[in-house]
Amino acid sequence: FILGKACGAGILLPTNSTKAIFSTFLVTGIPGLETVHIWISIPFCTMFFITLAGNVTIMTVILRERTLCVPMYLFLAMLAASDLGLSLFTFPTMLGIFWLDARELTFSACFTQMFFIHTFQDFESAIILAMAFDRYVAISHPLHYSSILTNSVISRIGLAIVVRTLTVQVPLPFLLRRLCFCHSNVLSHSYCLHPDIIKLSCSSTRINSIFGLFVVLSTMGLDFLLILFSYILILKTVLSIASYGGCLKALNTCISHICAVILFFTPMICLSILHRFGPKLHSHIYVTLANMHFLIPPVLNPIVYVVKTKQI
Repeated sequence: FILGKACGAGILLPTNSTKAIFSTFLVTGIPGLETVHIWISIPFCTMFFITLAGNVTIMTVILRERTLCVPMYLFLAMLAASDLGLSLFTFPTMLGIFWLDARELTFSACFTQMFFIHTFQDFESAIILAMAFDRYVAISHPLHYSSILTNSVISRIGLAIVVRTLTVQVPLPFLLRRLCFCHSNVLSHSYCLHPDIIKLSCSSTRINSIFGLFVVLSTMGLDFLLILFSYILILKTVLSIASYGGCLKALNTCISHICAVILFFTPMICLSILHRFGPKLHSHIYVTLANMHFLIPPVLNPIVYVVKTKQI
């Protein structure tokens, strides 16, 4: 740490100040279980290899098999790519803590990791929304499916996802660089997250908090509402089908996607509710929910889609 140095937002700590301006962050393993980190690393390492194998396999199969180059599977390949990216920026840091007790990250490394974690998180949310639109078109307008979801439309959807995500995520690291950190440099999780970082700042974080809330509401919050709306329209169409077998067949095509929605959004919603409205709970609860949100979907999504998709 550095004493007596000026930092963002006009804060100046004198040389004889009892506060310190930190220049690095310390990520945290699983609180209270530091003595068994080596054993804990075994399931996490297994999850990481399953994630790599599952998502790379799905992407390879879809891109190589011409019969799978249709909207449903192209969106699935995008989902696998976002899951893979999310895993590559979360699991290695955790395994470094468990194996080597490598907890220290420079500001640049931490902000870079935060940027890519939140970017792939927003990618995944938007892709799940695109898959919901795909299921709506397939069930509600089956005769026009191929004419609505053409390759050019899918390309434009993919481009829109990238542009939207980068537009809201690129400013975050630059807004963080204007802050200084003197309360503490110990993060609550095994990786860098925007809400976790700004809690440690002794500068004014009003702009960061407002912009961070805007990013969450305009991306994952909006996506979740649109996914719910799409399923309301799907249910309306399914209930209008005369035969019971037809209803089940239509709903069965949505099972994998519903699992993806539950795996991705449930831990995030629970964590947000607990942070804002719930009682003060042990840190294990928050760490577990955060790990479920970032680590479980990349592991289980390939398994769910492989089990439920005969073609793959």
